[in-house]
Amino acid sequence: MSSIRKQAIISSLVVYIGFFIGAINTYLYIKEGHFSSEEFALTRIFFDIGQNFYVFASLGVIPVMIKFYPYYKSNLQDSRNDLLTWSLTTATIGFGIFLLLGFLLEPLVIQKFSQRSKLIVDYYHFIFPFVFGMLFFAVLEGYCWAIHESVFSTFLKETVLRVCTLVFILLFYFKFINYHTFFILFTALFVIITILLVIYLIKKNKLHLSFSISHVSKKFFKKMVSMQIIIFAGMLVQALAQTMDSIFIASLKGLSFAGVYTLALYAANFIQIPQRSLQSISSGVIAQAWKDKNMSEIQRIYQRSSINMLLISLFIFGNILLNVENLFQLLHVQQNYMAAVEILIVLGLVRIIDGGTGVNGTIIATSNFWKFDFFCGALMLAIRIPLTYILVKKFGIIGAAYSELIGYTIYNAVRFQFLKNKFNLQPFTFKTIAAIILGLSFFLITYFIFKSNQGWSILFVRSSIFSTLFLVAIFWGKLTPDFHQVLNTLKQRIFKTNSNN
Repeated sequence: MSSIRKQAIISSLVVYIGFFIGAINTYLYIKEGHFSSEEFALTRIFFDIGQNFYVFASLGVIPVMIKFYPYYKSNLQDSRNDLLTWSLTTATIGFGIFLLLGFLLEPLVIQKFSQRSKLIVDYYHFIFPFVFGMLFFAVLEGYCWAIHESVFSTFLKETVLRVCTLVFILLFYFKFINYHTFFILFTALFVIITILLVIYLIKKNKLHLSFSISHVSKKFFKKMVSMQIIIFAGMLVQALAQTMDSIFIASLKGLSFAGVYTLALYAANFIQIPQRSLQSISSGVIAQAWKDKNMSEIQRIYQRSSINMLLISLFIFGNILLNVENLFQLLHVQQNYMAAVEILIVLGLVRIIDGGTGVNGTIIATSNFWKFDFFCGALMLAIRIPLTYILVKKFGIIGAAYSELIGYTIYNAVRFQFLKNKFNLQPFTFKTIAAIILGLSFFLITYFIFKSNQGWSILFVRSSIFSTLFLVAIFWGKLTPDFHQVLNTLKQRIFKTNSNN
């Protein structure tokens, strides 16, 4: 667990740096006087539409690569490992199919979005280079996860991508370019970081392409293909479930409403950063543990990931919710974005539930029962498509958040029960309840003390008090062993530095 913890901390720090830059980008998007809410929403919608298209074009090859890499590693020299070659070839075929379908679907896109979200129609063709970059970066990123080299790919995706975005925004902000030129540059973002990742892998001597069919590929071909078919369907289901909200809103309510929702979603996703880092790092380790039949290691990772992600989610969500309205006022955010606060409350609860149930999806996806993950996703999508449509129609954009809360609660409950019944794995202890009670208590205390106060100094004091109370409680209550281990490591390094001086 220590290697996972170390990489997770580094990855999370990298991602938080990226999110800090992303927060600057978002502020420049939503500040009065520059980007319209429709122009901002278009950049967010492209990520959502692009995610669905790139998942389709990947044909389910990425999880298969992660699952079977340990077998290739154990039986082949790096120079003869053809797994990456097959993965890139599959993705190329998938992209060709996507191009064909993309042009065939254009009339439907025009019909659904031309009235309320015309910018989507105007820039529809730009989705093709955007998806190209997303697809091939995702394949190489999955390869990095498999070979335990995830930190740099995370750095590119979470930090470098946002730095490039910031540069393009500033060029538009100071009128060096118009919006059309800005969006051309925006669609090239993933192509840029894909090229950088290729260069990194070559320099590290980790990019091996073999064009001869290995005996491992022949041995596992049928298993890999059958797994890929089910996983492909599951990934499509999951991608649709994650991105359908903003697409529904853009179609039913308009692009400006989608901009409000995606702002709340961006803030809520800030809560999920450590979970994303942990999933990317733990996937290869858990796959190896399944291969070795090391159930105690899987249980340990499952339980540690649950309590750690719950504590971190509560900590981040509490700080965001205490200050978000005050921050919007201080930063002179466009008034229509204030509606995002109510949506953020619901989406934040979704992220806490998803994080607090640990890496259940990764455990299932890397096991021999990976097909079950598809059925879970299909169930959630079957619930969410009609539910989102009905709730958005009835309650407006917050209806999409309610739909996500209901869907993800059922989704994680089913996965939790499956792992408990099938493998006797479960992530919760009494510390789970203690963490929820403490987090809620400290939030309410801080909120009511400073309820009527505003300003930069109050914002800082509020966060400091809540954070201090929560961190002290984690330390004295020994809610997670990783907290003490990290502190001990820091102490040892500080003392070692002092002794050397």
